[in-house]
Amino acid sequence: MAQIKAEERSKNQVVEIPSQVTVRELAGILGINPIELIKALMSIGEMVSINQTIDYDTAAIVAAELGFKVRPAGAPEEAKEEAAEEGALPLWRQWLLQEPPEALQPRPPVVAVLGHVDHGKTTLLDAIRHTNVAAREAGGITQHIGAYQVEYNGRTITFLDTPGHAAFTELRARGAKGADIVVLVVAADDGVMPQTREAIDHARAARVPIVVAINKIDKPNARPEEVKRQLAELGLMPDEWGGDTLMVEVSAKEGIGLDELLEAILLVADSADLKANPKGRVFGTVIDAQVEKGRGVVATLLVQNGTLRVGDVVVAGTAYGKIRAMFDYQGRRVKEAGPSTPVSVMGFHDLPKAGELFYKVANEREARQIVEERLEKEKARQEQRQVLSLEELFRRFQEGEVKELRLVVKVDVQGSLDPIVHAIEKVGEQSEIGVNILRADVGPITRDDVMLAAASKAVVVGFNVKPDAAARKTAEAEGVSIRTYRVIYELLDDIERALKGMLEPEEREVFLGEAEVLAVFPSSRYGKVAGCRVRRGVLRRNERVRVKRGTETVYEGVIASLKRFQEDAREVREGYECGVGIKGFKDYHVGDILVCYTIEKTQVEG
Repeated sequence: MAQIKAEERSKNQVVEIPSQVTVRELAGILGINPIELIKALMSIGEMVSINQTIDYDTAAIVAAELGFKVRPAGAPEEAKEEAAEEGALPLWRQWLLQEPPEALQPRPPVVAVLGHVDHGKTTLLDAIRHTNVAAREAGGITQHIGAYQVEYNGRTITFLDTPGHAAFTELRARGAKGADIVVLVVAADDGVMPQTREAIDHARAARVPIVVAINKIDKPNARPEEVKRQLAELGLMPDEWGGDTLMVEVSAKEGIGLDELLEAILLVADSADLKANPKGRVFGTVIDAQVEKGRGVVATLLVQNGTLRVGDVVVAGTAYGKIRAMFDYQGRRVKEAGPSTPVSVMGFHDLPKAGELFYKVANEREARQIVEERLEKEKARQEQRQVLSLEELFRRFQEGEVKELRLVVKVDVQGSLDPIVHAIEKVGEQSEIGVNILRADVGPITRDDVMLAAASKAVVVGFNVKPDAAARKTAEAEGVSIRTYRVIYELLDDIERALKGMLEPEEREVFLGEAEVLAVFPSSRYGKVAGCRVRRGVLRRNERVRVKRGTETVYEGVIASLKRFQEDAREVREGYECGVGIKGFKDYHVGDILVCYTIEKTQVEG
């Protein structure tokens, strides 16, 4: 691409950036000196070389810092929602980058509070808000998604109180990434737990900065220094040890350290320079939605740009509605809500999904048209749904859509974890496609592993472990590939072949139907054919068949001929009689069972 001097560009010109780009290529696209670009990247904490590849998220942020408007390469002028599915930057951030820079104003930070169950997330928010939400929760565990605002030193902070990392993942899996900062709550007497590690994984995958709240320091057995050591081992180095993660010791119960925590949040927010245009396009994220008796659909929305008003018509996924009433986080009626403000609204005709982007449209007619088109697309997408297998990832690499193989690795014992991770990383170093291990942990493959893979377009790899029932069901619904192995060399060979584009699809036998032989007839073409009745499923011509005599399989072949009343049939279903000719076989016995099956190539589980 011909270089254009940055100062010669129109302020309103939008620059297209690929999903993956080297620093040298990005400098050419922006028309600036690569050294200037490297300095700008260093200023936002990215230490890179001129030939290093960065993702769209990083490129878009540094380009915006340099005064450019950007959008994903290949996206139309008005960004489409599908772009958010593949691009690293969520759609609402893409739209925000299209707002005039001079119209942007500072906005409150949006904070997601994550951590292990019972480590005090909601109790911490109670202390900050001086309310008592936790006492109203069943068993003291958060049962819903809430959004709240607090005032501190004349500034507003918006908190998302979630039931844990799972809800955060659901939001991110749909491309929301609504939070600007994650507060990771870790109990000082309990330390790092499985859900703590999972929350860290999700925050990192979403590229959201983390502030750690070490809670329950009032307890006699509190070990805050040990917690810091555990977190440092996971890559969260405390700032007091020379790292870049702010860690604050608090006691939600005793009200200790709350001011320091809020100051840390505002410090991180200031470094992120969070802005929005209150007069611009109205859009945001659906936080939660439910049907309430006497009120209909009540949705919690987080406004991220513009000002939402009563009477506005909004679309969220395949739901739409005209806002009839709006309430703030304290239940008070309001007429409008600006950026970073959570509100509950009434007026949706259907339940929008958590994590969906909502935006204002001109009228209900336009909203209906958008929803109808989306329903048609969703129907077609479901019919063509494809598991994101290793082969599919390589195809996307060849087409320039991805530049790395993302993996979630689960193993049976701790002793196997490090050797397998190091071996996988070594294979990746020898390939032009990088390997990015999002999570490496011990234990069975869980639904959370699958959700992390779905949100990050990754493959789940298991060594001597299997997925549980919930993980299998979620993998099927989300189109996530799960591969399991018992021999490490097979695992490494598969990854190496996938990186080279040579991985052979696995084969799986799928039962179609079975029939009982009732009579045997002579045939000039096949020698003999079997008169059968289909007992289960369906028999299909040209599909494979197994002839069973008692417990023994006497022949395996292909159904070459299938007839109903002397007429050729493509298939015959349960309860009907038919004539079956099997190529190369004529030794039928009355009472034989013909089992019809097909072979599918699959990557769902190795």
